[in-house]
Order: sequence, then structure tokens, then C-alpha cells
Amino acid sequence: MAPHFHHFTFLPKIFLFTLLLITCTQSLFTHDEECLSLYLFKQSFPHASFEAPGFRTFDSWRITNNASNDGSDCCLWDGVVCSNKEEDQHVTGVDLSERFLRGHINSSSSLFDLVHLQTLNLAWNDFTESQIPSQISRLEQLRTLNFSESGFSGQIPHEISHLIQLSSLDLSGNSLKLQSPGLSKLLKNLTGLEELDLSDVDISSSVPLFLANFSSLRSIRLRNCSLQNEFPTAILQLPKLEFLSVAYNTNLTGFLPEFHNNSLLEHLILSSTGFSGIIPKSIVNLNRLISLSLRSCSFLGIIPGSLANLTQLTHLDLTLNEFTGVVPSLASLTKLTVLDLSGNNFEEGGLPDWLGKLTNLTTLYLARMNLYGEIPPFLANLTKLSLVGMGENSLVGRIPSSFMNLTQLSKIDLDINQLQGPISSSFANFKSLQRLRLEDNNFSGRVELHWFLGLNKLEDLWLGGNKISVVSNTKNYTNGTVPELDTLDLSSCNLKEYPAFLRFQHKMRFLSLANNKIHGLIPEWGWNNSQETLEMIDLSKNFITGFHQHQYFPSWTRLKCFEISNNLLQGRLPVPPPTTEVYIAENDSLEGEIPPLICEVKSLRFLHLYSNNITGILPPCFGSLSNSLISLDLSTNKLQGTMMNSFSKDSPLRSLDLSGNQFVGQVSKSLTNCTNLEVLSLGDNFLYDVFPFWLGTLGELQVLGLRSNKFYGEIQVMRNVGSQFPKLRIIDLSNNGFSGQLPHKYFRTWNAMKSVHVGKASYMHLETSLAEVNVEFPYSMTITYKGFKTEDLHILSIFVAIDLSCNNFEGEIPQSLQDLCGLESLNLSNNHFTGHVLSSLGNLKNLEALDLSRNKLSGEIPQQLLQLGFLAILNVSFNHLEGLIPQGKQFNTFENNSYMGNLGLCGKPLSKECQNSKVSAPPQTSSTMSESFFPSERVDWIVIFCGVGSGLIVGIVFGNFLYARYYDWFIERFGMRRDKWVRPLSNRRRNQAL
Repeated sequence: MAPHFHHFTFLPKIFLFTLLLITCTQSLFTHDEECLSLYLFKQSFPHASFEAPGFRTFDSWRITNNASNDGSDCCLWDGVVCSNKEEDQHVTGVDLSERFLRGHINSSSSLFDLVHLQTLNLAWNDFTESQIPSQISRLEQLRTLNFSESGFSGQIPHEISHLIQLSSLDLSGNSLKLQSPGLSKLLKNLTGLEELDLSDVDISSSVPLFLANFSSLRSIRLRNCSLQNEFPTAILQLPKLEFLSVAYNTNLTGFLPEFHNNSLLEHLILSSTGFSGIIPKSIVNLNRLISLSLRSCSFLGIIPGSLANLTQLTHLDLTLNEFTGVVPSLASLTKLTVLDLSGNNFEEGGLPDWLGKLTNLTTLYLARMNLYGEIPPFLANLTKLSLVGMGENSLVGRIPSSFMNLTQLSKIDLDINQLQGPISSSFANFKSLQRLRLEDNNFSGRVELHWFLGLNKLEDLWLGGNKISVVSNTKNYTNGTVPELDTLDLSSCNLKEYPAFLRFQHKMRFLSLANNKIHGLIPEWGWNNSQETLEMIDLSKNFITGFHQHQYFPSWTRLKCFEISNNLLQGRLPVPPPTTEVYIAENDSLEGEIPPLICEVKSLRFLHLYSNNITGILPPCFGSLSNSLISLDLSTNKLQGTMMNSFSKDSPLRSLDLSGNQFVGQVSKSLTNCTNLEVLSLGDNFLYDVFPFWLGTLGELQVLGLRSNKFYGEIQVMRNVGSQFPKLRIIDLSNNGFSGQLPHKYFRTWNAMKSVHVGKASYMHLETSLAEVNVEFPYSMTITYKGFKTEDLHILSIFVAIDLSCNNFEGEIPQSLQDLCGLESLNLSNNHFTGHVLSSLGNLKNLEALDLSRNKLSGEIPQQLLQLGFLAILNVSFNHLEGLIPQGKQFNTFENNSYMGNLGLCGKPLSKECQNSKVSAPPQTSSTMSESFFPSERVDWIVIFCGVGSGLIVGIVFGNFLYARYYDWFIERFGMRRDKWVRPLSNRRRNQAL
């Protein structure tokens, strides 16, 4: 008997063809050739690639020279389909999906010899680094092509556009891109398409309008394709369309059209796109709709009541939009299993009663939607609930006892509310519980950790930010008897010791024990747990003194964030693992030099060592960290030498604070490489330099602090440069040796100080996401505001201030200051300014603090300053001012020390009265002046005539008569009418936090 062909797999292809010609009849030649092509395709993969345990796909794929042996007929092979024509049989289908294939496919693959193929499915395999071969064009009869999740990469070949018989094309879940050809050229000729799935393909183009003419389309899946511009709404009205998903295309815009009757649409998924507008009432015509997801779009208006008529809905997600009004009753949607209305602007209200009728719900999310009141008992009717989320609302009261009957719940999110009372021990009965978030409420009382440590499925436990006392009496627990937690938050839980059960945790990613009363050293075993999983640990605000003499962290191979601020930490700064991104050790007692090994932590983005006793110079390698650092805070230490001088080009640095040290020398000009820099604070050092005018090229710089150094000379302006410091809002040059006149050209280009902010204020901060937790780091600095030096001040995003005090500036105050309408604080004190107080300062309507003290200003205090309705602090002391102090409005709140040292000033609040018995009035409007013109001339001439013609006595008597008759005019001309409305001193608006 002739040997089997698989004994000759090493033979060349031509030899195998020769053997087939000998052993096969001519009528079976074409079919046998196809079988051989399939066999050679199998042989192109290493045997190990398809020998997955319990799954041996190719066991039936073998070739013999015995025509009677069924094993040689590939139509009987697993995954192969042949046509039914015995006289002209061909391989028409190959389905090798999910067969654990691993290897490489190229254009020489024998697979493309199967020119009669109509179906080719290689989905869910691993053809890593393979591109889709251009030879696919040979398969002209293909109707179904599925390469999803198969590891293909690179450009999609334009030859696919030649497969005009295609009705189903699925290339999703690969690292593919579609640029040449683009989406339009790829699809233009595929007019018979019924199913299209290019999800996760980088398309980066518009959706072609002609798809609206593909009347056979039933399913369009273009999820996460970087689609752009406006989506053609006509596609939504395709007659046979059942499924549409364009989710996660953030640059794709669009709106919902008016829907007509007879729509077959069942799934409409627009999540995380730029779709906007309203939900039309005609959505009622989508009566077959099963799932509707508009999550993270920009829809607005009210939710139409007609939505309640879509009775086939099982999935409704309207999260994170701008819906307003009241949610209509959805009681008729009895098939709903998922309802998510979180993150909208609905009117305040309690949980609606109709929720209790949706008894098929398994998922209910109502977070951040202005809910208030108590949790209603009717939630206990939803016996199928698995996930419930009502976090970030204003819920009050206790968790009702009926809620504790929902023991099948796996995830409970009630965080950031105002719930109170004890945390029930009944949670110990929730045997399916995976996540419990109760943090940031007003819960109180005693909590036993063992209530939760008996829940074997528990992964996430958040109890922090309450008024509870957690008791960690778990010494009887051993390894294997406690759940393997992923996340644990016990911050602010009155813990007095490191929880002992943590020694049995090996898979934890996030741990927060912040703001407790943990004393002493971290236990030795605390360094050995979760070494391969821990990403974030927060031990801040305790009384921890050290790490058992560890100078280096343990081998936490995935650690991203370590925070141990506000403890009693002593000794040298420990070096974190190389994976660390956030390292915060502020307000401790660390000492010694910064170890050079910290430069090996190439991933560091946030390094905050504020307020320690760190000494020495910065390691020479420190500049290399600027390739990754976003925020560096080394302020209030004892560092010496020069500052970093090697900031890398295109550095991501956004905040740099070296203030409160002993740095010398000049400001590093390599800072010009930090084009993203927003905050630069170098105050309270010994820097000796001229004004670093070249910083004006940093287009993102908002805060510049150079206070209390040894800067000197005139402030120079960069030549041949247009806008300088365009976003600067806060500049502090106080306590230096600057001289000369103020550079009025700067004031003309500081555009960010010219606009008045309208809207809600927020703190400037940096934000990052670690272990699925958003972490914020507010910007802070030391600044003198309203006469007080404030350290570690959080900076409001709308605060605008100039402090040039305690220098040697001279000359007049520039008129260009009047353009900085956003100014809230202006301090020019302790200089040598001359001339008058600018009346145009009255244009700075936002001004809350004005300090011009200890200069050489002369003249009167302008009446125009009465227009500063928010002025809370005024200091013009120790100048050469004279005349009447303005009266009324905010000036009624200022005391003597605001004016002391000006011998020529008079009027309240000073005891010195002005020579005129009546105080002067503020300037009047033009209409008032015109009305008083005639009485003015009339009285002047009458008084003069009486004085000259009848003598002094007659003139005085008659003048008194006229004074009584024209009293109002005298008050307007020589005095000041008492204002009836005075803005209270406490009206300081947005910046009370300052």
C-alpha cells in the first residue's frame, strides 16, 4: 500500500501535485487540488499552534493516496463546507474561528487558491503581525469574510473593494487602519452589503453618505473607528436596518432625525460620540427597539414621554448628557433589564414610584441626577436587581431595612450622599456581593470588619469618609478564609493600627488607610503583600514614623501611586519602584539628600516632597525626570545649589514649585523647553538674576512667583515678539530689587487679565486616573492677599493678581493698568512711585484689594474709586496724598490705618476735618450737570452783585437765603450726598477661600 501523504510533508509542493495526478482521476482533479491547498494551509502552522487542550481541530485533516479512504476528502474535514454538485464539487466554506491558530499568513498562502470560496471565517485566532494579504482578491465569489479579533494589523488592502459579492464584512477587533483606500473607496462597490463591522479599525474619516443607498444593510458596526464630521442621518432610515453602533467616536457629530413608521431598528448605540440635540417624539415609531444607548453624548432637553411606548426595550442608557426636566414615567417598559439615567441635570426630586414596577431590572444606575430624600422601601420589589448605583446625590436618612432583603445584589454604589445611621451588619448576608461603596456619607457607629470578610466574592469595599469606627479584630482569620480584595478604602475610619487581615491579601490593587490614627512603623509583612498587583496605596494623615529602616520600597512590580503625606516619617527619602507615577511625601520629617537612584524612576509624573527637611543639592541626573514629570513640588525644604538646568525639549511639565529653599544663581533658561508649564513658583530663595523675560514665550503660563529673591534691574520686554505671557493671571515679584519704570507694554499683552470671568469658580488642579480612581492635585502657592501672607494657598481658576511690592520701581503708575479689568488684587506698595493715583483704576470693577502704600504718590484720592463695589482692602498709607477722602459705599468700611501717613488727607474716618464744612459729592451724570447749569450762573451773579453793591453783611444774609433755597445744588457742587446703598464688606464673591 502506498504511504500516506502526511509522511511526506517535507516534499516540495510540485512533488505532491505529481502524486495526486497519479492517484486521482481527472474528474476529481480540481476538488483534490482544493483539498491539497487546505492541507498545505494547515502545514503552514506549527503543530503547537493548534494543539490546544481538548481542541484538536486538524485531527480530521489528512490526505492519503487511497481514494476510498474518507479521510482524503476535505469535504468531511472539520470546518470545511463543499458544494452539493457531485460532478463539479468545490470547497465553498472554511470556518476556522476560535481554533487557537497562531502563526503568519501572507500572499503566498495556499488558502487563496480556493477560488470558489463563498465563506471564509478566521475570527478569534492569533495571526500576529500578519497583514491581510492582497491575494484575497482572488476569492471573487466571497459573500462572507470574517477576520475579527485575529491579530491582523497594518493597512486594509484595497483589493477587498473588488469582492463585489460580499454581503457580510467583519474586520473588527484588529489593529488595522483604513487610509488608502479610505472608507468610501473600500465600500463604494460593495452595494450588496448586509452586515458591516469595522469596529476598532482606525478609519479617521467621515461616514460616506452613499451608505444611505445600500438598501440591503441590516447591521452597521463602526465602534471606536476615529470617525469624524457629521453622521448622515439618512442612514438611520434605511428600510432593513436593525443594528447601528457608532459608539466611541468622540469626533463624530450628528442628531436624531424624525423617525417614520415601519422601522426595523432594534439596537441604536451612539455612546461617547458628539451626537446632540433632542430626542424627537417620533422615536415612538422605533417600536421594535430593544436597546438604546446615548451614553456620554450631548443630548439635551426633556426626555419625551413617547419613550415609554417602546415596550420592547430591555436596555436604556441615557447617562452623562444634559437632559433636564422630570424623567417621564417608564412604568410601561416592563421588559427593561438595564436602566441608567446617571449624570444629567434633571430637576431635584425623590426616586419615582414607577421604578417599583420595573420588576425585571437587573441593573439600575441613578447617580448624579439630583436625587434627594430617603431611599424608598419599594426598591425591595426589584428582586432581580444585581447592580444598583445612586451615588453622588443628596439622599438622606438611613438605608431602609427592606433594602437589606436584596441579598442577591452583587454591586451597591451609594457613595457621596448624606446617608446616616449605622452601617448594618446585615450586609454579611449578601453572599453575592462583589462591590460595596458607602464612602463619603454621614454613617456613624461601630463597624466590624468581619461582617465583610466572610463574603467570599467581595472585591471592592469602600467605607471611607464617614464617621464610623472600624474595628479590625480579625486575628482569627488565616490565609484562604478572607476574600481576595481588589480595592479597600478605610480612610477616616478611626483605625488605630494597620489592619491585621491585610497580611493575607495577595491581589489588591488599591488601598487607602488615609486620615486615621495609625501609629509607629508599617509592619514588616505590610511590604510583602500584593507585590505583583498593588497599584495605589494611600497612608497619608496618620502618625506613621517609618518603614522598618527600608530605604527602598519592596518589589511592588506594578505600583503607580504612593502617598504618605502628613505623617511623622523620618529618615532618608525611600526610593519607589521604577513603575511609580505618583509619589507624594509632603509635610513629613524626611531629611538628608535626594538619592540619585530616584532618577531611575523614569515613569514619575508627580513628585511632591513639600515641607520636609531635605538638604543638599539636586542630583545632577534630576533633569532627566523632566521627560516624564507633570508636577514637581520640592518647596519648603533646605535644598541648596542651583536649580535644575536641563529641562528636556517638549517636557510635559505643567507645575514646578521650588520655593522656600536656598537655591542660588539664575533661573534656568532650559525652562523654555517646558511649553506646557502653567505654574512656576521660585519664591523665597536666593536667586540672583534679572527678570527672566524669556518666560513670556511660554504660552500656557498662568502663575509666576518670584517673590523674596535677589532679582534686580529693570524689567525688560522681549523685542520683536507680539503677545507675551498671554495667559498670565497671577504674577508675584515682591521683595526683590527690581527698579526702573513699570513696563506698560506688558500690561497691554496680558490678555488673560483683561477679561472678567463669568461662571462657577474651581481650583486649578492636575488630574490623573490610577487603579480606576481619579486623583486630583490642586495647585497651591504662597501669596500675600488682602494684607496677609497665606501659605499653601489653593489657586482659584479665576483669580487674577499682581504683586510688585517691596521693590525699587519708580515713575508714574502706567495708564495701561486700566485695561486689566479682571484684576482682583493689585499691590504696588513699598516702591518709589510718583504722580497721582490713577482715576482710571475705577474701571477695575473686579478689584477686591488695592495696596499703594509707602510710595510717593500725591494729589487726591480719585472719586472714581467709589465705583469699586467689591473693594474689601484699601491701603494708601504713607504717601503725599491730600484732600478729601471719598465717602460712601465701600469707603465707609475702611479704617484709619488705610490712610495714615498722609498729612494732607481729611474727612472720615480720620478725625481731621476738611476746611469746607460740607463734604464733596461724587461726579454727577451729564444730565444732572446740564440741569444745574442755569441755577449755577444765576446764583453766582446774584451773590457777586450783592457783595459788591450792598456790602459784606447784606451779601452774607442774602447768600444764606439763596443757600437755603438752592440747597441741593450746593450739595452737588461742594459737598457729597449720602449714599443710601452700601455694599457690605462681606460681599467678596468668589474668592472667600483666598
